[in-house]
Amino acid sequence: MVRSLAPRLSYNQSFMFYDTAEIYVKAGRGGDGVVSWRRESMVPFGGPDGGNGGRGGDVVLVANRHLNTLQKFQHKNKFIAPDGAAGKGKRQTGRSGKKLYIDVPMGTIVRDAATQDVLADLTHEGQQAVIAKGGRGGRGNCMFATATNQTPHMAENGTPGDERDLALELKLIADIGFVGMPNAGKSTLLASLTAAKPKIANYPFTTLRPNLGVADVSGDGTRTVVLADIPGLIEGASEGKGIGIEFLRHIERTRVIIHLLDGMSDDPVRDYNTINAELKAFGHGLADKPQILAMNKMDLPDAQTALELFGPQLPPCLPVSAATQKGVRELLNKAVQLLDELPPLEHDSVPVIGLDDDVDLSFEIERTDSGDYRLISPMLEKKAEITRWDLDESVQRFQRALNRSGAEAALVKRGVKKGDLVYIGDYELEWGD
Repeated sequence: MVRSLAPRLSYNQSFMFYDTAEIYVKAGRGGDGVVSWRRESMVPFGGPDGGNGGRGGDVVLVANRHLNTLQKFQHKNKFIAPDGAAGKGKRQTGRSGKKLYIDVPMGTIVRDAATQDVLADLTHEGQQAVIAKGGRGGRGNCMFATATNQTPHMAENGTPGDERDLALELKLIADIGFVGMPNAGKSTLLASLTAAKPKIANYPFTTLRPNLGVADVSGDGTRTVVLADIPGLIEGASEGKGIGIEFLRHIERTRVIIHLLDGMSDDPVRDYNTINAELKAFGHGLADKPQILAMNKMDLPDAQTALELFGPQLPPCLPVSAATQKGVRELLNKAVQLLDELPPLEHDSVPVIGLDDDVDLSFEIERTDSGDYRLISPMLEKKAEITRWDLDESVQRFQRALNRSGAEAALVKRGVKKGDLVYIGDYELEWGD
């Protein structure tokens, strides 16, 4: 009687491997500055003492070696850092918002979801990237006192924090990666060399997600290497066939490849050529990585015969048996020797783009359907955000910025007149004299 394998496949598929995710992050808004005056006995003419608002909290991504999947972001994908507190009298600055730290697996590439620009590439333990900066705290009136204006009735609102949608992509980081056709025995080899416990069964695509393991090379824990079992490739994987295409990206960071052949295959030479063709077709330098070839299942007579028959048509091929562990230590030692001959990896600082852009002084003027005006200016929109519209001096300060930018003259040239509405960012302003 033949038993159906469907229940086991269904059970295995429930352990999905999440190596992509999209999340939304928003840094905290800066606290508002305040207008306050020094009030003490014996000091009849106390000056301004309104404090600044605190800075909004940053959103920071941190590489954590204990994580190897982006699964947690399937359940929670919005992250908002705390705002800064408003300033107080007696020149007291408001409390800054706490930074929001988000752990991600080592090997996570962070992109702006809208532009696909790479913001950060977190490759080593503890590496951090400020992915959204908190807003600046608004200044209190004590900051605006001058020799000619010793009692400024002026303060600023805090600026909004950065917010953006992020696309996360995980590329596992391993020293040595196993590739091969389905059923070649990669998971069994990983289990024989490490304490990893991958799901193993004798049918194709048992491995539905990459598995990581740490092998003790020295025997006393002083030297270890990380091994990765990449799910089996098939012909056409680089074009999206089978499940291999989903995991080819994880070989990109692998430094040495162990190419494992199935000794019970009808044609190991064909399998060897198929795998290498897929690595080459995928690109990203996979075909150029150092590769060690091994034929598995040497505990079986038919596999030994296959090595004698096909061996002369292949590059030097090590005979191994992952089931009995015969030859697996020699295979690992050779891979480690090859690994040691490679130049060490350099960990560069994380480039985070788009967070500290130069001030953009450009502006555009559009007419709305109702005949009003919309002023599009990154600089003036930020000025409008921090302006305290309930304080005359703050409004006058914004008016001066409008004048200096050239936008006021341009609006007049376009025909704006008293009573017309002018939109700047989220603000609706009525044009006056």
